[in-house]
Amino acid sequence: MAMKKLLLFMLAFAFGFSLTAQNQQLKKDVKFTKAPALTTCGQEIHQASQNQTPEINPPGNFKNTDVVNIVSLGTTGNAYGYFTGIGGGKAAVLDYNQELNTLTFIHGMGGDLDPGGSTYDFGYDISTDGGETWTTMIELYQDETYFGLYPRGGIFNPTGNTNPDEAYMAYNAKIPGVAPGDYDGYVFGRGKIGDIADTTRNFIFSNPGQGVFLDVAQGFTLDNNGQMWMVSYNQDWSSGSLEWLQEIVVTKCTWNTAENDFEFDDQFLLECPSESRPADIKVEFSPDGSFGYIAALTDIGTVPVSNGMSFYPILWRTEDGGETWEGPITVALAGENGVTGVQYYLNNDELAEIYDPVPPRDEIPFTTAYDFDLTVDAYGNPHIAVVVGITGEDPYSIITDISPSSGYMYTAAMLLSSFDLGEPGSWEAGVMGKSVSFRGSFGDDMTEDNRIQIARSISGEQVFVTWLDTDTTVSAENNAPDIWSRGVDLTTLSKTVNSNAEDLPTNVTFGSEATFSAYFFNMANQVIDDGNWSFTIPMVYLNMTPTDPGQPVQFKYIKDFTIDYDYFMLPAYLTVGIEETFAMENSISVSGVSPNPASGQTVFNINCYKSLTANIQITNLVGQNIKTLSRNLNVGNNEITLDISDLKSGIYFITIEAGGQTLTKKMMVE
Repeated sequence: MAMKKLLLFMLAFAFGFSLTAQNQQLKKDVKFTKAPALTTCGQEIHQASQNQTPEINPPGNFKNTDVVNIVSLGTTGNAYGYFTGIGGGKAAVLDYNQELNTLTFIHGMGGDLDPGGSTYDFGYDISTDGGETWTTMIELYQDETYFGLYPRGGIFNPTGNTNPDEAYMAYNAKIPGVAPGDYDGYVFGRGKIGDIADTTRNFIFSNPGQGVFLDVAQGFTLDNNGQMWMVSYNQDWSSGSLEWLQEIVVTKCTWNTAENDFEFDDQFLLECPSESRPADIKVEFSPDGSFGYIAALTDIGTVPVSNGMSFYPILWRTEDGGETWEGPITVALAGENGVTGVQYYLNNDELAEIYDPVPPRDEIPFTTAYDFDLTVDAYGNPHIAVVVGITGEDPYSIITDISPSSGYMYTAAMLLSSFDLGEPGSWEAGVMGKSVSFRGSFGDDMTEDNRIQIARSISGEQVFVTWLDTDTTVSAENNAPDIWSRGVDLTTLSKTVNSNAEDLPTNVTFGSEATFSAYFFNMANQVIDDGNWSFTIPMVYLNMTPTDPGQPVQFKYIKDFTIDYDYFMLPAYLTVGIEETFAMENSISVSGVSPNPASGQTVFNINCYKSLTANIQITNLVGQNIKTLSRNLNVGNNEITLDISDLKSGIYFITIEAGGQTLTKKMMVE
């Protein structure tokens, strides 16, 4: 026994020395933000910034062009159900169904449109014309015994149905114990869209005897096999203090066609061997419902550089619609097996601003922040939207200082993508954008971070990453946010540019009534696809009093933020080191031709990092050279117009060679 104690002491000493050695290279006074501190069941208290209620100073005048149109939705009694501490960053509250062209938004009741109503009841708002017009405040659940807390929901559409009235609003919510010693549970059910009086409710309770304790469903989704999935932390609070049981509770409910309702199907535990509870968990399935992933941000000791220091994603995967699950699978950000795009997103000058001396990149403790989002593409591959940074002085903190050279924080909104079903070594990382703020404070007890989210197209071949950021001239914290967004095409591996063709995300809300006030936004997990390479991203935010989240709020829908395919111009993923500048500076990206099919002439875009000459060749289906030309390219976006008036109807290929790269696009001539 004495030898065992000595060994444990030596291991602890070595571990502590390792942390000290890693952190002593950080320069003094590098600002960082701490991880959320777990307190009671279903609640977190975030480490607030220096000011609890920072002053907001919007300029006296600013651009106001109504760049997006905004529609008022329903109301609720307060904002407390929508921040990270309870809601898990992005919660499954806004849903879009392409077959029905229908949007739904689930929320608590009360507020100005429901006088005397309670936030412990919940209902939904609905649009059956793609977000143009809305019906609001349709009540789904009211119960004086079992309050409905933090509802999640989405559209369940029976197979073959094309009529929204014959579809259903599916829901899940937490219900608290009602007597001393009681444990929390779930209520779930559905409401028929065409008959608002036709609703159901079903209850599932914690099972302490089996070691199962239900809490808020941090992850919720409806797959395309008629199954409702909820994932939550397994935490025992029977002793009066919260104990993380190192397990995730997975609950599955399945549609019963005879009863026209969801029924409890299965519940099981996934082992999550982390000393502290994960920062966030999510669940999502592929468009066909066969591949699915449960993901968590945590530290399970499988990345040596990160042990006891940093968060990273882990996954469980199913390939049979959720019948069996494999995992946990580690997505290593740091270390010798870390993701290249993570380890090289900061340049040498930026690293020298925070380290002295600068360590090798594979020894830097890269970390995720504290919320994330998950989607699955058409091929069953997982994609994670998350803010990535470097661990600060404290374990599981994140450096949120601003670089004097770049003007941005040392964090980045990233897309982590696997193209081999999440397997280790298959992950790529792309920077979607950098922010100037991280955490905002609202009132005395409520904070929110960048709230990063992801959505996919109906085909599952494009994804869209969106987050919150505040202009530092307006507020020192992220409490006067705008919404920023960027798209990635998973077939061409290209990302969008902004309206000026710059390598930047698009500010969705600036110039609209949501400028500096797009609070606690949520994005649907699927975008509106018009079938002509134009994608409208459904988003809802809270119109609220930022210094008093206990006041009633109104929800606002952003109706017409659209990304066209022509904007997908830049390489999406960083797969080489920043020192390897030749490969990066000579890389190009090429958009598809438009129009396509075309006649007379067609246009496409080439984006490059430096001036190059492009050789362009048009060939037919059998490889015959039809036309050859060259163009001098400038830095950034270059629009290329092709005269095809002399081409016969048929299929052709346009091959572009520039900077050592060769890319080919297909063109149809009418």
